[in-house]
Amino acid sequence: MKSVLTKVLQASALAAVMALPASAATAAATVSYVEPDRFTDVPFTPWERERVLKQLTAHFDKLGASLPAGQELKVEVLDVDLAGQTKPNFRGGQDLRVMNGGADWPHIHFRYSITEGGKVIKSGEEKLSNMQYLNRMNHYGNTELLRYEKQMLDDWFKQAVAAR
Repeated sequence: MKSVLTKVLQASALAAVMALPASAATAAATVSYVEPDRFTDVPFTPWERERVLKQLTAHFDKLGASLPAGQELKVEVLDVDLAGQTKPNFRGGQDLRVMNGGADWPHIHFRYSITEGGKVIKSGEEKLSNMQYLNRMNHYGNTELLRYEKQMLDDWFKQAVAAR
């Protein structure tokens, strides 16, 4: 019985290792941040800033994964200004982000390239902003961190990258 279980586990481990190259080939995004401490509006505390940057990285990864096989998205984020404005939370914990629809819309400035086989097939520099972020449908839920920034990136990707 023990040897059968060992063989099953070994076969499972081998299958997992064999699947790694295939999943690595579909890992389609590389994201870097140029001087994130100087970004216009990213949380001040290191753990909150790290959480925001991880969310942005994960979203670019999601977008890159939708590219055709063999293509890779490379992004250099140059500036981020999140939707809303932060207000101090005097009861402790993290600051509150308040959105009023005024001059507090989200902005993201980045350079990107899409490569295939080591050759750049598309590249550019984008300064995205969404002044109507509170007045349009957003398919991300109210509890989703960076829901307005993600929607803005989705719109850009659909128009500039996926539509080519």
